[in-house]
Amino acid sequence: MDSFLSMVDISKHFQGIQALHSVSVAFRKGEIHVVIGENGAGKSTLMKVAAGLYQPDHGRILIRGEEVALPSAMAAIGHGISMIHQELMPVPQLTVAQNIFLGRERVTRLGLLDRRALDTDARRLIASIGLDLDPRARMLDLSVAQVQLVEIVKAVSFDSEMLIMDEPTSAISDKEIGKLYDLIFELKRKGVAIVFISHKLDEIFKVADRITVLRDGHHIATCAAAELDKASLIALMIGREATQVARTRQATIGAPLLQVEGLTRRGLFENISFQVREREILGIAGLMGAGRTELVETLFGLRRADAGRVLLRGREVHIRHPADARRHGIALVPEDRKLQGLNLKASTGRNISICSLGRFTTGGVLRKRAERKAVDAMIAGMTVKVPTQETPVTSLSGGNQQKVVIAKWLMTEPDLLILDEPTRGIDVGAKFEIYALIAQMVAQGKSVIMVSSELQELIDMCDRVIVLCEGKLTGELEGAAIEQAAIMRCATGCIHA
Repeated sequence: MDSFLSMVDISKHFQGIQALHSVSVAFRKGEIHVVIGENGAGKSTLMKVAAGLYQPDHGRILIRGEEVALPSAMAAIGHGISMIHQELMPVPQLTVAQNIFLGRERVTRLGLLDRRALDTDARRLIASIGLDLDPRARMLDLSVAQVQLVEIVKAVSFDSEMLIMDEPTSAISDKEIGKLYDLIFELKRKGVAIVFISHKLDEIFKVADRITVLRDGHHIATCAAAELDKASLIALMIGREATQVARTRQATIGAPLLQVEGLTRRGLFENISFQVREREILGIAGLMGAGRTELVETLFGLRRADAGRVLLRGREVHIRHPADARRHGIALVPEDRKLQGLNLKASTGRNISICSLGRFTTGGVLRKRAERKAVDAMIAGMTVKVPTQETPVTSLSGGNQQKVVIAKWLMTEPDLLILDEPTRGIDVGAKFEIYALIAQMVAQGKSVIMVSSELQELIDMCDRVIVLCEGKLTGELEGAAIEQAAIMRCATGCIHA
């Protein structure tokens, strides 16, 4: 079968990080081609190159054997390539029809929007691929799955010959997933090339004709789906040579500090029970959409649980707001430091002290000298590389920004520090500095929950690891049992350990 799109020796780096290393892969029309790999393997980067969103540093892109340049998303669309992103970005106040034809609206002779023609065109297009959507419905009134389907209709409206779907089922129900599968198979029947990025092994074997595996930015294999099973696919994803790395930290685990019993947030996670002991690092593993971040946000009071109990040192506590969590000695370093962790308009010093200003306030007046002294001590203790406290936090490197976020919460003197992806997007040197800080926190008597997509990070740092799969706890591993293959089996729902 001839290839529609061929990517040859594609390389791409970002700020010194090599995201893709000479990757070559081809995609055929009338075929569902799954691209899989661990978080950070390069899947989305490769597909964004194909969709014209990133420009490769090296390599060639060929369509039907002819080399082309894809300098923009519109250039890719012009060549018949559309991409539906994991983060959906509809215009919520507009209708389904207006979103489908956004920027390509039909107008009357007077230059006014021809709503009737727009609705008619949208209805015809929706019907042509067998969907049941009201073109006049506002996007904000639709479910996540319906928004996903509108994005597919929009891509098809460009007469796309290749449709790239990045984790399309990560936020929709089983019933809605069934509808999505039906649509994908119909598009395949019509000869569209489907590229499907997914972490879910069961899903992959339901839809895939061929599977490409990436690992650490390298192309590992492209095989017919029929040639693989779950075990062999996991081995390709993590590397057959994967071995457990010995821990260098000797922990003295204490009594239970936090106990979680049957915690449930409908649609996100269900009946989660675990405990965190004093001076313990508990890892939380799972693939995208597993409910890891949502779980720790609930523990911190950013979300309300629908059921379950949380106990601290054996006494039930009710955490309905982050202020409740702070009062009980719980702190959260969030997943996105720039969006959720930092005040980007403030100085480095104020970012560190912002959650502890009450300690430096008397009669409503801030004692600036005391604040500066405490911040200086925190900067020194955390080895934050910054000229002065007044330096804008935006001028710091990613690793130093992450240290600032951690310092902010350590200044509140928590008993339990929750770290959500603590080393995401920072260089190797800064990673090991943060690992040392985490070990130091535990040596000082604190407990840590670490959410991470990097399996080796969990293996190296954690005393125990719990694993989530699609909102359910599917495994708990301790000591020598914490190894890559076991985590991946639990994370993909293969076993309950």
